[in-house]
Amino acid sequence: MGQLRLSGGARLPPDAPGAPASPPLLPPPGRRRLLALLLFAMLALWLCVLYSCAARACASAAPGLLLLRGSAPPARRAHNPAALSKLLLLRAPGSKGQLSPEQENNDEDDDEDDDGGNNNSNGGAAADSPLSPISSFLNGSGTKRLPQAVIIGVKKGGTRALLEFLRVHPDVRAVGAEPHFFDRNYERGLTWYRDLMPRTLDGQITMEKTPSYFVTKEAPARISAMSKGTKLIVVVRDPVTRAISDYTQTLSKKPDIPTFESLTFKNRTTGLIDTSWSAIQIGIYAKHLENWLLYFPIGQILFVSGERLISDPAGELGRVQDFLGLKRIITDKHFYFNKTKGFPCLKKAEGSSKPHCLGKTKGRTHPNIDQEVVQRLREFYRPFNMKFYQMTGHDFGWD
Repeated sequence: MGQLRLSGGARLPPDAPGAPASPPLLPPPGRRRLLALLLFAMLALWLCVLYSCAARACASAAPGLLLLRGSAPPARRAHNPAALSKLLLLRAPGSKGQLSPEQENNDEDDDEDDDGGNNNSNGGAAADSPLSPISSFLNGSGTKRLPQAVIIGVKKGGTRALLEFLRVHPDVRAVGAEPHFFDRNYERGLTWYRDLMPRTLDGQITMEKTPSYFVTKEAPARISAMSKGTKLIVVVRDPVTRAISDYTQTLSKKPDIPTFESLTFKNRTTGLIDTSWSAIQIGIYAKHLENWLLYFPIGQILFVSGERLISDPAGELGRVQDFLGLKRIITDKHFYFNKTKGFPCLKKAEGSSKPHCLGKTKGRTHPNIDQEVVQRLREFYRPFNMKFYQMTGHDFGWD
């Protein structure tokens, strides 16, 4: 043992010159598997740390890490939805990095969303936090799909609040800015539209919201042509309060516009309402709904109360989650009522561990309107509201 026998019967020690090398000693198969698993775990942990660093803390300290990933360092998300919309267009294929004059100037709907339904306090801006590494990972995986659900209206009804609340749900992925595809950008085609959508995994729902769709004559046929099964959500609000909120937003941008009272009437003496003014026209919900019912059954449209979205956000979100076929994950525990702003806020927003309230443009103080004008508007809207209640099978209690 341990020696080589020569032809003459002599033995060579194993370390003698000319002796063949002994086969290498290998660990048993079980130990080899364990070592491989340990190496794999260490590699996975290293990659996770590297990705987390690149996605968040190391963005400024080591931008080269992000360049290796083929992307620019993440910037803080813009607070102004209009800026986000323009960013989407600038990044979209075929946009050539430019916006048309109409897109540059016609961005009133991007700031149209709810002001929290409050006309006594100003909503403070809460900074959006950068996406978490998990959210960033999901942004880069999955498939871009056309939306299965669209929030189609209404302007100043509460659509921004609804979208922000829905994005807390892990199975909802939504575009932050308003694409305005079915009203302003339809000629760009579905490929352009799909490219704006976030990536989704199996079981997740892709959504977008553009409130002006509800009053756009061509929108129902266009959405139906994309998919007859698209689920539609409409956030509605007392049309008188909605009109005043609409005017308040315009006033904040154009302080020299005429008074609300002068815009409301064609003839103040006779009390004839000017239905050509968009702030008035949008609130004739029954008229607009008739157009949608030519292409979609009433059961495929969910009507959300803008008032209850403030007083009972979890209850309204429960209805929305049921309508979308989602598990009821968003509950009371996700909300707290901010007395300063006058509307509910999220305890934790999507991709953040911090509380989040809607921005400073939400909750603008409404101007004082002559109560005789308010009463005349209520009389004007009453028959349209009654018809809307009948069409939807729901009394919203505006009268």
